[in-house]
Amino acid sequence: MTDTPEEPPKALPLGAYPPGRVEIGEFHLRRYTRDDAPGLHAAIAASSAELSPWMPWCVEPVQIEDQRDFIERGFLSWAVGRAFNYGVFGADGTQIGAISLMDRLGPGGLEIGYWLRSDVTGRGIMTRAAERMTEIGLGLPGIDRIEIHCDEANVRSAAVPKRLGFRLDRIVDDEAKAPAETGRSMVWVTP
Repeated sequence: MTDTPEEPPKALPLGAYPPGRVEIGEFHLRRYTRDDAPGLHAAIAASSAELSPWMPWCVEPVQIEDQRDFIERGFLSWAVGRAFNYGVFGADGTQIGAISLMDRLGPGGLEIGYWLRSDVTGRGIMTRAAERMTEIGLGLPGIDRIEIHCDEANVRSAAVPKRLGFRLDRIVDDEAKAPAETGRSMVWVTP
């Protein structure tokens, strides 16, 4: 017997994928390419002070190899329908954040995860990106709910599902994985 948790059953049938590019006004979401590693690295490095308290993967010094590995793993995750990782890009093509649809919940559900570069917060970008990802996710076969999870203390992250009309389904005791986390996760669910 092993202590490794079992992966939940897949929510999506193989081949049921969201689009690779999504236009949203003055910015767009796009599936990563290998050429995106420097831009991803720059966006994370520019916001590491704000990201590192909440994102366990954001550790100093920020290494471009980590972003290359993330992009490479993302190709396989996309191919098998486990995670659909997008960069959020401004009108000039600069990466300003990231958003993902993730198959972590089992049949019927997908989770959205996101972050935004510090110098572009407060403009509604992530709210509009999460709204569009919610629409796309709910349009995929067999998906009837979208969830957003964040630590109870992460009020900026929790503001996104609140603005979108998600309901707070529950608060669960969880392991604190990043320095500012309380170990209590809010689970927001589409209405």
